[in-house]
Amino acid sequence: MNFNQLLSQIDDLVWGVPLMVLILSGGILLTIRVKCLQVSRLPLALKWMFQNEEGGAGEISSFAALCTALSATIGTGNIVGVATAVCAGGPGALFWMIVAAFFGMATKYAEGLLAVKYRVIDKDNHSLGGPFYYIEQGMGKSWKWLAMFFALFGVLAGLLGIGTFTQVNGISSAIQNFFDPEKASCITIPGIGTYSWTVVIASLVLAGCVAAILIGGVKRIASISQIVVPFMAVIYFVFGIVLILCNITRVPSAIVTVVQGAFNPAAITGGVVGSMVVAMQKGVARGIFSNEAGLGSAPIAAAAAQTNEPVRQGLVSMTGTFIDTIIICTITGLSIVLTGAWQVEGLEGVAVTTYAFQNGLPLPPVVSSFILMLCLVFFAFTTILGWDYYSERCLEYLVGGNKKIVLTYRWLFILTVFIGPYMTVSAVWTIADIFNGLMALPNMIALFALNGVVAKETKAFFAAEKHKK
Repeated sequence: MNFNQLLSQIDDLVWGVPLMVLILSGGILLTIRVKCLQVSRLPLALKWMFQNEEGGAGEISSFAALCTALSATIGTGNIVGVATAVCAGGPGALFWMIVAAFFGMATKYAEGLLAVKYRVIDKDNHSLGGPFYYIEQGMGKSWKWLAMFFALFGVLAGLLGIGTFTQVNGISSAIQNFFDPEKASCITIPGIGTYSWTVVIASLVLAGCVAAILIGGVKRIASISQIVVPFMAVIYFVFGIVLILCNITRVPSAIVTVVQGAFNPAAITGGVVGSMVVAMQKGVARGIFSNEAGLGSAPIAAAAAQTNEPVRQGLVSMTGTFIDTIIICTITGLSIVLTGAWQVEGLEGVAVTTYAFQNGLPLPPVVSSFILMLCLVFFAFTTILGWDYYSERCLEYLVGGNKKIVLTYRWLFILTVFIGPYMTVSAVWTIADIFNGLMALPNMIALFALNGVVAKETKAFFAAEKHKK
């Protein structure tokens, strides 16, 4: 058995039916407890997303906290991850991705609420919060071991999974596919392999840019995210909508393909893709990879928000899943299905979405490729920044705030960014999936245990709001 096969077996074990049931049932339970708040309160959540609370304790504004969270969620999962899911699980994977995201909005709401309720703010106004604190303080000191496990998995996910390798690999692949698709200009690195010069240059520039920003801490990460994330999300959204409108006659059949593929993949794929379970597994796993609902990462950013109202920040956090998956991932998935990109043999990862944009947009292929490359590079770049913040906060909890260890980790993180392009695509995504699943386990246990607190806080807040009127 080789390394990739071993990783696949571990991935299948971690992301088996039990974990999918745990995450989906958690989202369903929370949806019931908060009375389908992700629908009834979505307009209010979108309003508060841009309206900062005055006089709230914390390090950064609610919008900056959301952008920091979105910087970590809107990344390769939206472009590469969706393509990987649809190719591996068939078009039905997109259906399950959306279903998981709908219930995931309630999960993300609960995470944001609990993060603010149980956070710790020191005398320097430094905020620290997230699953490790709402496990320890909400469930009790006897559960601190579970909080420690979450923090450990968070560090590993940031360093070896979703935070570095997947994002850097996506960036280098996109740049190479655009500037040197035939690998005409290559260099042989002893003991590693032969790579295009574009990959080598990209890894150097990327590591340098990441280092320059990370030294500035959370406020610099937030300030960059507030500019880059909304700008690139709007650009991707506009071109994605244009693609769909230009192929509007194919949209109804694409939707039918997605829905039918969710329940009977063999009918759509001709037996190439196995069962409904595979479609569901790929859709749920990639959806969670993309929006991180249930993972417990976004609450770490939410805890830094300048707010005194846990419910308010929970609503703002909830919009992240709506924007990330229900809007952006759906656009990507529909583009791939209606252009038939998922059926083209020999395409993998970003090449699938590139094919969709080249064949779906009324633009020269080189322009479409450049737009997609630009979006992917910036999405992935901000994800790297966001995940450094997450993993540093997890490490800070583990080591009791030892700044020397945290600083050492930061440089190790930068080194991992540098070597990321030289990892194989399949190994990269599998490692990321494994650590995602391991993070989700302790966080979902906490959400089940504290769902009563979420329901009580929600009811009290909206009763008080109604009384104000």
